[in-house]
Amino acid sequence: MRSEKLLLDLEDILEQLGYVVRKERGSFRGGFCLLEGEKIIMLNKNQPPDYLVGVIARFLLENSHEIELDSLYIKPATRKHLNERIRAARHLSERRSEDRPDPLNTDFA
Repeated sequence: MRSEKLLLDLEDILEQLGYVVRKERGSFRGGFCLLEGEKIIMLNKNQPPDYLVGVIARFLLENSHEIELDSLYIKPATRKHLNERIRAARHLSERRSEDRPDPLNTDFA
């Protein structure tokens, strides 16, 4: 599946979940914000579609405790690619946390 098509499908999913997707130009990475009670996902138009798909996957991973993707109908090909992106984002997040010592752990020497 092409990144452009996947991006459109993910934008539709976010809208089904009640988020407003805004694409703007600027010097920002993209992500979630809450503005006057409106849930907004900001995407940077200057970034390639593959990057924007990663922004959405990372958002869905970080908010998986609030978002029920299993209750939504998602096209099988889209779900497959989304799950792959979420796994990759989870793996990257875990690697980053392994590289940093836990400041609450006093057992390190």
